[in-house]
Amino acid sequence: MATAKEVKRLLTWCRPCRSLRGPQCRAFAALVPGVSQVDNNSDFLGKKPHRKHPGILRLPHVRLPQALANAAQLLLLERPFRSVEKQVQALTNYLWSRHLPVEPEELQRRAADLEKKFLESQDSTQTEEKLRGAVLHALRRTTYHWQKLSYNEELSLIYMAARLDGGFAAVFRVFHEIQARVPEFQPQTLMDFGSGTGSVAWAAHSTWGQSLREYVCVDSSAAMLGLAEKLLKGGSESGEPCIPGVFFRQYLPVSPKVQFDVVVSAFALSELPSKADRVEVVQNLWRKTSHFLVLVENGTKAGHRLLMDARNLVLQEKEKSPDLQPGFVFAPCPHELPCPQLTASKSLACSFSQAYHPIPFSWNKKPKEETFSVVILARGSPKETNRWPRITQPVLKRPRHVHCHLCCPDGNMQHAVVTARRHGRYRKCDWLGKCNKNLQPMLMALSHACPRDLYRCARVSSWGDLLPVIDPSAVPLSPVEEPTES
Repeated sequence: MATAKEVKRLLTWCRPCRSLRGPQCRAFAALVPGVSQVDNNSDFLGKKPHRKHPGILRLPHVRLPQALANAAQLLLLERPFRSVEKQVQALTNYLWSRHLPVEPEELQRRAADLEKKFLESQDSTQTEEKLRGAVLHALRRTTYHWQKLSYNEELSLIYMAARLDGGFAAVFRVFHEIQARVPEFQPQTLMDFGSGTGSVAWAAHSTWGQSLREYVCVDSSAAMLGLAEKLLKGGSESGEPCIPGVFFRQYLPVSPKVQFDVVVSAFALSELPSKADRVEVVQNLWRKTSHFLVLVENGTKAGHRLLMDARNLVLQEKEKSPDLQPGFVFAPCPHELPCPQLTASKSLACSFSQAYHPIPFSWNKKPKEETFSVVILARGSPKETNRWPRITQPVLKRPRHVHCHLCCPDGNMQHAVVTARRHGRYRKCDWLGKCNKNLQPMLMALSHACPRDLYRCARVSSWGDLLPVIDPSAVPLSPVEEPTES
């Protein structure tokens, strides 16, 4: 039987084992300095390899359903336009670079600042009319001119050619996360606000087609609704719909009692002309949500800021009027605190990327990437398994170490450097076979307990995945298992 002194001497001699402090077991075996500890307590890997750990949410290149791709090609060939490629590129660039409309209060503040500046720098005897003209001229030059897009039949087709495949890829990736993290969730009803070409219904059918029985697509543009219905019928007006149970409307259901299992707004909130309109729409959508509210926008600062406003609005409503089923942030945030990306000295957009195969038009020949921002709000209460840190930037894989930028449950951003030496598999002690036979079982146990899961999981993870680690403060250290100095 090994004495305590012999065990202490072996822990001192064996360099790999010397770094082991705290519980010497596979649970909580690896530690990122200053960040968190691997969550092996729930046996999250099971019999799966590290490359398939439950935090991996990325998808391979997403492809449109063949029926949808064929219908889109057919509709565009039926009505050829001049320089279609240029119009598609122009609309894509415009939608991506679009800012939110300036609120009247902000416009008045800018006008007052300009008026004060002109009065200080110019002759104070100038007439009021000239001063007003100078202020208006300066405002026109420095203010973003937001315009509401009116989708007629031609612009709807151009939008379909530009955004159908990328929008489908983003929403399908979001639905995949809900399905992967809550596999028992089988929705029966879905509502899509600002449905456009109907890509959300197709993505939902590809994800939960076995359970969904009703899809309500709401869009103010009659031309868009007509185009979405044609796509659903294979490109014609009289064909059989590829997805049963899809209904099209121009207005939201009036009754407050009508709720849907999944409510979606994809790239639609940015089309509203004012913050007051967005607040009203988000409140209505949340009231009509029984399980998940999914909000998707472009992966720009404007899109991210818009989603954070909607997120804060729902969380504030929970505090003001708590009900039986309050809401919480399901994804991507592992917390409900202010977004650290916005509070940083240099604000960044919290966005994610999904690769996809575009519709095979003549100008679409290579795979593309869709960059988007998302917020998923859910009814109920959060679970501990939902609080793993989120990887918010592309993972930098270097020889024997990995750089991960994490949004952590404490509301802070962390730059974790996971190394093969400190968080990977250690080699066995080369003198293991020469030591006392009574100590070999103990040394083998210590060798097998060496931290390896964190490095392997980080190595195979990517942008947007969850890293299966937990706050080390949640792991109580046992004084019996930790070696003490004598």
